[in-house]
Amino acid sequence: MTPAPTRDPGHLTLALPKGRILEDAIALLSQAGLPLTMPEKSRALRHEFPGVTVLELRNQDVPVYVDLGVADAGIVGKDVLIESGRTVYEPVDLRFAGCRLSLIREVGADGDIARVGTKYPRAARAYLNARGIPAEIVKLSGNIELACLTGLADAVVDLVQTGSTLRANNLEEVDVLFHSTARLVVNRAALKTRRERLRPLIERLRELTSA
Repeated sequence: MTPAPTRDPGHLTLALPKGRILEDAIALLSQAGLPLTMPEKSRALRHEFPGVTVLELRNQDVPVYVDLGVADAGIVGKDVLIESGRTVYEPVDLRFAGCRLSLIREVGADGDIARVGTKYPRAARAYLNARGIPAEIVKLSGNIELACLTGLADAVVDLVQTGSTLRANNLEEVDVLFHSTARLVVNRAALKTRRERLRPLIERLRELTSA
């Protein structure tokens, strides 16, 4: 394998997720002093700014890029971070993109849970094991609620924000596994090699999110 090129220790590479978190992440990082202005309708996946490179990734890939050192830091939901199992430093709860990961069933369902559909098999397994529920877990990619509605699963584990989709489909939250918000994550080695850039950024973000 060809070794990665040595990067300027004064330059930061950030991994940011596409979708609902990206706009708020850019706004907050700009407030924290980074010179970021994402172009509208751009298909580029890598964006260069003075002293900063932004990689635009799928949510699930952000912890991977940060853990393996391709990115020095990133922003990702706590739900994705837990499911990834990656070992990264998590210094700031950014307090936006709030949601919760919940166990969901049809309204009034009271039978045993033998099968659970989810995009979060790691989190679902930990939850079920802690409660002694020996259910089969089926990993799904989208429209998780359909697993309950079609009989594919007795319950699903999925993210909930407002609950409107559940109400529209005669579903309800039975339990909340955990609450999730966007988090700043940092590569542990970069915290030392890029200390002069990362430490002030972390402190500024703490100030902004505690205000």
